Amino acid sequence: MIDLISMCKDRKSIAIGSHLRPDGDAIGSSLGLGTFLKKRFPEIKTDVYLLDPNPEFSFLPGYDDIKTEPSDEAYDLFIALDLGDRERLGRNAKVMDNAAERICIDHHLGYKGIADEAHSYIVPDASSTAELVYDVIGGDSIDKDTAVCIYTGIICDTGVFQYSNTSPKTMEKAGHLMSFGFDHSKVVEKAFFEKNYRQTLLLGRALLESILMMDKKVIVSVITQRTLRFYNATSKDLEGIVSQMKHTEGVDVAVFMHETVTGEFKVSLRSNENIDVEKIAAKLGGGGHERASGLTMTGSYYDVINNVTAEIEKQYKEAEGSGED
Repeated sequence: MIDLISMCKDRKSIAIGSHLRPDGDAIGSSLGLGTFLKKRFPEIKTDVYLLDPNPEFSFLPGYDDIKTEPSDEAYDLFIALDLGDRERLGRNAKVMDNAAERICIDHHLGYKGIADEAHSYIVPDASSTAELVYDVIGGDSIDKDTAVCIYTGIICDTGVFQYSNTSPKTMEKAGHLMSFGFDHSKVVEKAFFEKNYRQTLLLGRALLESILMMDKKVIVSVITQRTLRFYNATSKDLEGIVSQMKHTEGVDVAVFMHETVTGEFKVSLRSNENIDVEKIAAKLGGGGHERASGLTMTGSYYDVINNVTAEIEKQYKEAEGSGED
């Protein structure tokens, strides 16, 4: 555990940042820490940098103050959250590079050193970076605005407590956060389930055109650039599709990919206990967690799916060789 208060006091400026295309954990942990520091240290300039934050999280306190473009300012301290490695900051990397010191709070297995050990709090077994922000702030120091942000981060990275990364401690912390009186049911609906009509159409398209593979244990679907243009949509409109695919009866692994540019695909993987998708993602240049991971690959749709399913098949064969079901 790091002593966040000691590390932040006596600073004049603090920047907080997370990865490209920030998900609920990245946004929730960043805004949770940002709102806390602004109230705890009103004399310190505290800014949150996130590139292209999803407007579905606009209900969170502090969302309207997010800086969406990098600055040349040299901050006294940069706090990297849920980052994994420097490259995932994108254009905001220069904000971190210009800072006098760095702190890193993360739960990624593939973490690459951004700060030294004394300035890092890395817990791969944690449900989310938001849960780690709860730890470093301390439960007694949280208020309602901070609580709703952290709670949002936790539910997004645990699939509303469905994923295997949910521990008894996670539930205890979530229960404490709920005690601050925000409408937790509304938060779950807004952050995890609510879709606009365009998103609903894309979900239907992805499910309609999905295919079952490998003895119906793997479900695969793709959304191309052409389809995104047809619906006047962006990648943010694809949130939640892979999780819905995973709910298909009998499926061990859901593979959803969307074309970012011609010949490049972002691949999202979800699995149950039979397949470790973090190993697959890491092998192919990505990362994440045992049951939820992602990667980016170049090539045709068929190239990408052949590479991904080949790694899935290896795990099935390894399980057969070890005598597991």
